[in-house]
Amino acid sequence: MDEKEVEEQVIKSYQHDEKMMILIYAQWCINNDLDPKSLYEKAYPSQTKNEALREALELTVPKKESEEIPSQTVLNVLQLFGNDDLAFIVQEEIDKEVKR
Repeated sequence: MDEKEVEEQVIKSYQHDEKMMILIYAQWCINNDLDPKSLYEKAYPSQTKNEALREALELTVPKKESEEIPSQTVLNVLQLFGNDDLAFIVQEEIDKEVKR
């Protein structure tokens, strides 16, 4: 592989991983009776149209059909991809649930 092919492969791998991160986030929201779009918009109000989130929502399954996704996993994945604002909003929701 030449340098350009390696670069393209790295980009494709990152994009795939990013889609998985969004899917994990969306499914976690579904599993916790939260609206993924509204939480995302709360974290990023200027990005109300997110195509990747829309695509991920099409891949989610109903709560009863999903495996549990630990909250810490979601936070770690969001932070790994630099979604600190969204991780903060997710942490707020986790804290609300803990107080109940």
